[in-house]
Order: sequence, then structure tokens, then C-alpha cells
Amino acid sequence: MKSHSHGGRSSTGSPNLPSCILATLFLLLIITAAITVFFIFFNPKQPKIAVVSIKFPSFSISNGTVNFTFLQNVSVTNPNRDDFTHYDSSLQLVYSGNPVGIVFIPAGEIGGGRTQHMTAKFDLESYPMAVREVSYYDDENLNGNGNGMVIESRMKMIGRVRVLKIFTHRVESKSVCRVDVDVIKGSVLSVHCS
Repeated sequence: MKSHSHGGRSSTGSPNLPSCILATLFLLLIITAAITVFFIFFNPKQPKIAVVSIKFPSFSISNGTVNFTFLQNVSVTNPNRDDFTHYDSSLQLVYSGNPVGIVFIPAGEIGGGRTQHMTAKFDLESYPMAVREVSYYDDENLNGNGNGMVIESRMKMIGRVRVLKIFTHRVESKSVCRVDVDVIKGSVLSVHCS
């Protein structure tokens, strides 16, 4: 009787093992599918910065120094489903390879799938000019040649996106623009952003 009972156990235990393996594989498949769907639909994306315009409302040169007001309009789009909360964001101006100043962008929030317009203004006073490089522009601009200067604007947006109201991810976007300025008229000749 004892050996009959032992034989019964091994015969019933054998079909349970494939069922357990099948159940485990099925659970792994569901978990993998859930993770894949999560990363496809809820994976946080970087906000998109688009420079709308760059202007110099005032621009003058005197005694080897430059004075100007720099105005940059941008639109920031949050491609995520959840809100993008930004903080520690800034716009830095660089002239002749040297930082000449920085403007901090106030903290804020951009709703999921929404676009927000921002304006950053910077006043530079009596900054020593670098040795000016003579740039050759076409007839449309300065009748063949003229003095130009290059100013670079570097915008950085840092913040976080909360996914499913539970997980928080840090995101960061940058925009760098090279601005060619006509030093005689104080007008923007060209803007190249990346």
C-alpha cells in the first residue's frame, strides 16, 4: 500500500510541472508586453524648443564697446501625455567664445501635449568688442562687404515629467543659435539653430 501511494504522487506531480512552466512563460509574456507598451506610450520625451525670432531692439557701438538689448522668442512643446515641470532653465549669451551673461527662466509647468511661448530679454552694456572680423555678405545686405559680429544664444530647459502620476523622470532640452549681426544697422543677418 505504501508503494502504491508513492506511485500515485509521482504520476500526479508529473502533469503539474508542464502547467507551472506554461503559466510562468505566460506571465513573463504578459510582463514583457506590459513593459513594451509602457515604453512605447508612456516613455518620457524631451521637450521641443523652437526659436521663433531673435531681435535687437537696441544696438550701438562706441569707443570699442558694444551695447545692445537681445530679445529671443521661443515656443516650447511638451510631447508627453503628462505635465512637464521645468526649473533651473536659462538662456546664456556667448560672444567671441566668452559667456557675456545669463538670464534665468522662471520655473513653470507645461501641460501634456501643449505648447508654451516664452520671451527672454537680455541687456548688455559697455562690453568690450573683440577684434572684429570682416564678413562678406551679398549685395542684398551690405552691398558686398561690411563689419559683422557673431553672438551665440544657448537655451537650456531642465525639468521633470511624471508618468502615470507615479514615476518621475528628469528631462532636458537644449537649443543653440548662432546669430550674425550687422554692426552698422544692428539688424539680424542670419540665424542658425541646432
